[in-house]
Amino acid sequence: MITSLQNPAIKNIVKLSKSKERKEQQLFMIEGARELSLALQSGYRPEAVYVCREMFEKTKYPDLLNSLSGEIVFDISLPVFAKIAYRENSDGIVALAKLKQHGLGDLILSHNPFLILLESVEKPGNLGAILRTADAAAVDAVIVCDPQTDLYNPNVVRSSVGGIFTVQTAICSSEEAFAWLQANKIRSFAAELQAAEFYQQTDFTHPSAIVMGTEAEGLSDFWLKNATKRIKIPMRGKIDSLNVSVSTAVLTFEAMRQRGF
Repeated sequence: MITSLQNPAIKNIVKLSKSKERKEQQLFMIEGARELSLALQSGYRPEAVYVCREMFEKTKYPDLLNSLSGEIVFDISLPVFAKIAYRENSDGIVALAKLKQHGLGDLILSHNPFLILLESVEKPGNLGAILRTADAAAVDAVIVCDPQTDLYNPNVVRSSVGGIFTVQTAICSSEEAFAWLQANKIRSFAAELQAAEFYQQTDFTHPSAIVMGTEAEGLSDFWLKNATKRIKIPMRGKIDSLNVSVSTAVLTFEAMRQRGF
């Protein structure tokens, strides 16, 4: 039982809240039994698992520990778990796993793909929410271009509710993504407020990718100039923009409606 907040392993987990440490150690944190189960199904192999038995008693995944080697499972006290946890109402389990590489060449597409492309996403919560939407709609992949946040930020993992493990993702530059879309004959639809065409008028039934920018700046000129079309969501109120994760969900589920899902 680890009870000391000064334990080197516990202090190292706290360090992994920083992107620099995650990159240097090639490790990230997974909190929650459901998330860890999804990670295991997606081929992630934890290097260490820390369990607060007092909290794990209420988990909906009691058999999870049976699938793990006892050599990597360590019991921790409630105060120690509180030190390393990010979530509220957690079920008392945290794991450390190796980062994966996320290249465009690793993506496996369906015969009629639909993708979400994000340019310079900044907020971990938005990225996590979009991964959650992508899972719900079973999109082919999420492509993150020129990211301003780390895919393995604990708040991305938390807000995605495991979507980070169930959705194919790629990280690249905008130029690389555009060339890849062209090579795969996938049309791109840039979402922006000044577009002439409403999203309901757009045909998403062919291989398609929606391209989303930041709430503060929107899309760069690169995507506005190079995308196949520019589309918009009608704004009837006095505020002229939606949260990017909400906008992404609106466009994604319109595409799914058109495709008969």
